[in-house]
Amino acid sequence: MTEPTTTRPPDEAATRRQGLLDGCREALPDRIAHLIFWPIAMVGLLLDLWTKHAVFAVLRDEPDQSMTIIRGFLTFRLALNDGAAFGIASGRQTFLVGVSAVALAIILGVFFFGAARQRIVQVALGLFAAGVCGNLYDRAFNDGQVRDFIDVVYWPGRHWHTFNVADAMLCVAVGLLVIATLFTDPSCRKHDRPQRSAH
Repeated sequence: MTEPTTTRPPDEAATRRQGLLDGCREALPDRIAHLIFWPIAMVGLLLDLWTKHAVFAVLRDEPDQSMTIIRGFLTFRLALNDGAAFGIASGRQTFLVGVSAVALAIILGVFFFGAARQRIVQVALGLFAAGVCGNLYDRAFNDGQVRDFIDVVYWPGRHWHTFNVADAMLCVAVGLLVIATLFTDPSCRKHDRPQRSAH
């Protein structure tokens, strides 16, 4: 007479670990996310560095170092900024390089581990990475001075602070995040818990 075989109940700890691993895999960016984030970040960075180099090379020897693009609205005018936006923390190169490096690390952390599954958010993160890297390059390799050249007249006689392509990408990224926050169903921003299969 054979003894009846008994089935051991599944190890609850192992089940929890498996569920956690499944959740981590779901949170990682998919292939499309990488195809969105990395090309935007790389092309944006190259565009920023190229425009800075090209405009400064052309206008450096001009008497007033400026060129009118759209009269009364848009002018390319050389400017160097050794601070952050609006001249904040002027002259503090080491501090600003450190802040930029931390910001870049946060952007990468959100992309890889923040479950940013919305495509518009992935576009915004790519723009953030490009903008931060573009200005970080100048702070690290241009004696702490960020090259600006875009001069916009937003009201007759009133000019916005001179900026560059990196700054423009940062502003667009902020706008995309606002859109994603205001016009996306909150349930889509929550990370679903992994479903356990019934045995």
